[in-house]
Amino acid sequence: MNIRRKIACACVRNLATGTMMGTLLIAGGRFAKAIETAPPEKLVHRFLRVEISPNATFVASVEGDSPPGGYYPALRELVIRRVRDGAATRVALPCGHVPQCWPDSPTWTPDAKRLSFALRVPGSHSRSLYTVASDGSGLTKVLDFNGTIGELRYGADGRLAMLATADATKEVGATEAGAPIAGDLDEGTPEQRIAVVENGSLHWVSPPELYVYEYDWRPAGKGFVGTASPGNGDNNWWTAKLYAFSEKESSPRELYVPKHIRQQIAAPTVSRDGQTVAFIAGIMSDFGSTGGDVYTVPLDGGVAVNMTPGLRASATALTWRCDGRLLAKLLKGDKTQFADLGLGQRAEDPRVLGSTTDSVGTRAEEMRLACPSGLIAAEHESFTEPPEIEIGTPERWRNLTAENAGMGIKAQVRSIWWRSDEFFVQGWLMLPEHTDGKIPMVTIVHGGPAAAAVPGFSGPGLVATLLANGYAVFRPNPRGSYGQGELFTLANVRDFGHGDLRDILAGIDAAVTAAPIDATRLGITGGSYGGFMTMWAVTQTDRFKAAVAAAGISNWLSYYGQNGIDAWMLPYFGASAYEDPAVYAQSSAINFIRNVRTPTFAYVGERDIECPAPQTQEFWHALKALNVPTSIMIYPGEGHGLRDPEHVADATRRTLNWFDRYLK
Repeated sequence: MNIRRKIACACVRNLATGTMMGTLLIAGGRFAKAIETAPPEKLVHRFLRVEISPNATFVASVEGDSPPGGYYPALRELVIRRVRDGAATRVALPCGHVPQCWPDSPTWTPDAKRLSFALRVPGSHSRSLYTVASDGSGLTKVLDFNGTIGELRYGADGRLAMLATADATKEVGATEAGAPIAGDLDEGTPEQRIAVVENGSLHWVSPPELYVYEYDWRPAGKGFVGTASPGNGDNNWWTAKLYAFSEKESSPRELYVPKHIRQQIAAPTVSRDGQTVAFIAGIMSDFGSTGGDVYTVPLDGGVAVNMTPGLRASATALTWRCDGRLLAKLLKGDKTQFADLGLGQRAEDPRVLGSTTDSVGTRAEEMRLACPSGLIAAEHESFTEPPEIEIGTPERWRNLTAENAGMGIKAQVRSIWWRSDEFFVQGWLMLPEHTDGKIPMVTIVHGGPAAAAVPGFSGPGLVATLLANGYAVFRPNPRGSYGQGELFTLANVRDFGHGDLRDILAGIDAAVTAAPIDATRLGITGGSYGGFMTMWAVTQTDRFKAAVAAAGISNWLSYYGQNGIDAWMLPYFGASAYEDPAVYAQSSAINFIRNVRTPTFAYVGERDIECPAPQTQEFWHALKALNVPTSIMIYPGEGHGLRDPEHVADATRRTLNWFDRYLK
């Protein structure tokens, strides 16, 4: 439901100490430092994957320039940098610097002498496996594979493992464009399995009937641990269990079964002594958008322990430190923290090692460190400062790159808190550097709902475009979001669009109180869950004078049968649409469509699996029939979240024009 996110590690930069104003807390009463806006032609350089070598001598990264308004670079490079001085070597890829010639999943050999990576064959779903020396020389093809490979990882014995999907018909993940809906829909889909490279080919470790989502090596050649579920990989992650896989045994062994349907598991990580596996468990609306409590379970069998019971934060990534202690990355309100959780045997109060209000990872939650140095290398960014790779420990960091030097956004950034029902809710308010009188404001609702709006640099994207055109931007984290513990994330279960909309509207009131916002010129937008909330909000209130819904959901009843990931709905609605249609109907915008007066533009990808195009078409059709100003765009070939640079630019242009038309 929401676009995927990537880990970064950051130096500590607090906005300010904050002051209380009634029920409104302004974290960072001082405005963020203004940075000179970069020339329009300069694009944001993104770091999609970052991997430090075991000896902390090199950092490998997959990177490229984002299209204006988008995130995913069309052209991508594999770069190796020396940690000592940041000197960079760009690996010459055999398919050239062209779209879809994409390196991925770089991983270092245990001796750090060579780097292995997967390379997509342009125009296909096939991959080749390559290795290259740490100085960028000696590029060697290891194998070609008719399917996808990724998440490469070396074991202590020097063998290379990966996740592989033979005869793949699409890219991995439900946010990718789906295969054409044609033929026998009951036919099985290709399974992603753990494989080990042996003599130039792949040796399968996990069985063909399980789709493996994430995995980690066990030491001493004992095999692997991983999260897996049978059947369609896009749909069945919400029922995944934790398994131990052995190369000597054909059947995997169950290590942990979720306690109930509202507990998904992610990020399995084996301790350095091989005795324990840690993982994150909680309600999660998307694979790849991770948040919850931290659990550990003995690998030889035993009872799982909740390491963070009652935590008023969400764990988003895990790793074991060189000294054997468990390190967690937490989202706590408006801060990202690194916390020591002890030896993983019993619950302890987390010991915070570092904290920042800047972003520590927004794309793919993973965290690996070099030993014995304990160094981590990853991406860092904020709302006003562009991403760079930093290197260090949770306590101390330094920049390794300066690829985006001189680029920034002029803006005032505030973290605001407000009371809504029994909750204390947080969100981000951004204002142009200078304001003249009261200005219009656009609320952007994040995807998920189990996700959060966190500091991230949009570059010449929608946020910067709105700010440059005189709009305020509000990004709330209503109930159902990460950042305040499991009870808060669970608080919108069987209540979509009701309590969470009250949170958003109360947050808008707080923003209007805190800044020169014109309460008569409010807009709303968002994608995925944010697209649903946009469609829903205009049926419940006339406060918004313009709306833009991206990949929205207008009718939960029809959506249940149209989407490719209906398993996510059971944790949130408690039953299928056929068993309890009333709970779906109470949150369906289409049932309240005659209330709408707000002009609404809607767009979606043609091959969106998560929020299929007919949902957007149904909403648009209803508004058109009711003579409500509306417009629609279905982007050909796109999945969940636009990738084509021309489509991204077009959607941004249409969105700005829509808000200008009705809010200016």
